[in-house]
Amino acid sequence: MLAEAGVELIAFDSEVDEAGETYAENARLKAEAASSRSGLPALGDDSGLEVEALGGFPGIRSARLGPTQQERTAELLRRLQGLPRPWNARFVCVIALAIPGVETRLFEGECRGEVVPEWRGEAGFGYDPIFLVPGTGKTFGEMPPEEKRRYSHRAAAARALLESGALQQLSGSIDARGR
Repeated sequence: MLAEAGVELIAFDSEVDEAGETYAENARLKAEAASSRSGLPALGDDSGLEVEALGGFPGIRSARLGPTQQERTAELLRRLQGLPRPWNARFVCVIALAIPGVETRLFEGECRGEVVPEWRGEAGFGYDPIFLVPGTGKTFGEMPPEEKRRYSHRAAAARALLESGALQQLSGSIDARGR
């Protein structure tokens, strides 16, 4: 999706601990660390699942609920047992764009839906197989990637970044050496 903006994307492990208290703080930490270490513009992101019946839990701690995704999912469903359904929830993603010498910009996306008590589908990752997308009758785990991009929180954040024009401005300001 971002490749269509005319900017070459290169994976870069910023080796940053997610020590922030918000998705935006974690995304900013990752992007600024990568930009600082590489001297180039960088993107960082953070995301999580927030369940209304649990007061927004697991939220920013979504990836730390257990050592494996299966255990994280089982723990989330255990905490929801006995609570009335529907288990309304939302996925949230924040993408940070850090450019040396420029204030870091943030772009947010969300997808509202419902957590279901059974694992459905094998596609995607994380909590995708238990997140039912409204109006589709499917979880993210049941969707091929092109369908998921129409609804996902990460795709919404990427669209916000693209629609801002920040990447187009960026590609016009980088010289032949990539700086």
